[in-house]
Amino acid sequence: MTSTAREATRRNDVHDPTLGLRIPARYRHDWALFADWCAAADHNPIPAAPDTLALFLHEHPAAVATQRRRLSAINAVHTGHGYPASGRTETVRRHLDTTRAQRLDRIGRLLLQRAAELPTTGWPSELFGRRDALLLVLAATGMSFADLTRLRRRDVRLDGDVLVVTTRTGERFRLAPDPDTGNTPAAAIYRRWAEIQTFLDRYPGTHLLRHHLTDPTEIVTDPLDAEQARQPLLCPIDRWGHLPHNQSMTPQSVSALLRAHLSGHAPVRRALPVPPQNDVDVWAELDIVLDPDYYDRGTAARHRDHETLESLTDVFDEIEARADTLLKDLMGLLERL
Repeated sequence: MTSTAREATRRNDVHDPTLGLRIPARYRHDWALFADWCAAADHNPIPAAPDTLALFLHEHPAAVATQRRRLSAINAVHTGHGYPASGRTETVRRHLDTTRAQRLDRIGRLLLQRAAELPTTGWPSELFGRRDALLLVLAATGMSFADLTRLRRRDVRLDGDVLVVTTRTGERFRLAPDPDTGNTPAAAIYRRWAEIQTFLDRYPGTHLLRHHLTDPTEIVTDPLDAEQARQPLLCPIDRWGHLPHNQSMTPQSVSALLRAHLSGHAPVRRALPVPPQNDVDVWAELDIVLDPDYYDRGTAARHRDHETLESLTDVFDEIEARADTLLKDLMGLLERL
């Protein structure tokens, strides 16, 4: 599109005086429908929460093509005014594509089953098990790999027995207890991983963490400070159980790990023996009684050596003079050749 055509398009845009927005002409009807519904239902149209869009689509049933057009209008207005496109979130996608939602629900149930089977004892298998279990639980929501790696510790909280996760784009997932059994696996799995990060806040180091997991002690959880809140929620772990500071997993590593768990080929972490913390070789310093004349003898020896070595200066000077003489004789001999 040429600059002239773009300018003509902008002149045809509709101004929304209530919200102070510029609405592209081709989206004005769909946007007006959404804005009027938000005003009637007491929702904020911009930036619109994903739950608001899902409720809007639910209360305005239409063909899939029509719903996609409405979402395109809402996304265009949002991005045109510097906001993320709320219509591209997982919540809205599931509502719009029921086939995709059913497929993700099947995968989600399998991920939750795999999470429950991960080890909760042994070093470092327990450490990997706690992290991978939380990763599988969060992935069961349908969250994208990129959103998983962008999660920070402040983005996850417990609301009673409900685990609440908020993505960078503002999409919120609520992982409630199982309606059939009343169990809260998501909350318990999150607590186990949060305990690891809380312990490392106070005692950074793999050695202390290893002993804590084999002989756990109660950890009092304090509110996160600003630095801790910005730390990644899911971080890589090397084979020795070391967690690099302030480093997040990559989308590629998350994708590979999830596929491995789904296929049943996840790496098996062999539990290593952990010696008791007090089972270390203690070296006891021997009591040595020095001779009362120890310092006097040492002083006398240094005086004696000083007198003996003082004559070496003259010896070195004589050697240097002889070397100079030999060098001159050698140069003269070479010149005569």
